[in-house]
This record gives sequence, C-alpha cells and structure tokens, in this order.
Amino acid sequence: MNADVEPLFIQVSRFIQDLIVDGSLRPGQRAPSTNELAAFHEINPATARKGLALLVDAGVLEKRRGVGMFVTENARETIVGERRRNFAGECVAPMIDEAVRLGFSRQALHDLINRVAESRGMYQ
Repeated sequence: MNADVEPLFIQVSRFIQDLIVDGSLRPGQRAPSTNELAAFHEINPATARKGLALLVDAGVLEKRRGVGMFVTENARETIVGERRRNFAGECVAPMIDEAVRLGFSRQALHDLINRVAESRGMYQ
C-alpha cells in the first residue's frame, strides 16, 4: 500500500473493494478479518477496523456477530456505481489537467488513450 497517496484505512477499504469488484470476494463470502488485514498490511488493527467500518457503512459488508464480516448481495454493484459516479472527477479531470500542462493536443490525447486501451485489450 502506498501511504503517500491516501490514509491507510482508506487503502484497506479500497483493497477489499478491489477484491469484490474483480470477483475474488463474492456475495456471501467472509471478508478478511481485522487481524488478518492488520497482519498482512503490517498496520494497527484499529486502522484495519476503520477501513472495514467504511464498507459496513456503505452496505458492502455486513457484520455477523461472532462470525465475521461478509460481502453483501449487492456489494459489487454498489462499489461499481460509486466508482463510476466519481470517475470523471477522480481520474479523467486530473489526467486532462496534466495533458494540458504537458502540451498534448486533444487529438494526441485521444490517440494515446486509444493506444493504451488497445494494449489493455479494451477494443478486442
């Protein structure tokens, strides 16, 4: 995890979200515990707990007393919807701002995006 980018508890939350979005964690499955996350990421358990709490508050995880945290039925859709709503502001705008600073023309930026998308298999 890159501590320079965002707080650790947010990184923990995003880590679990990524597992859900990519299908590694499916609805009904138990999420990693506070202690498992703390040990894996070498962080304080309170930090891991705070990251998990964000996901409970968002309806992505549900607590089952004495058993753990589990992925909710609509977790993936909830995460993807939120990420799509924030995509322009968090990803596209900063990229365009940097392209402007670097002097890219609109066409050069479009071409670059197309090349990168093709290299990732987006247009195949």
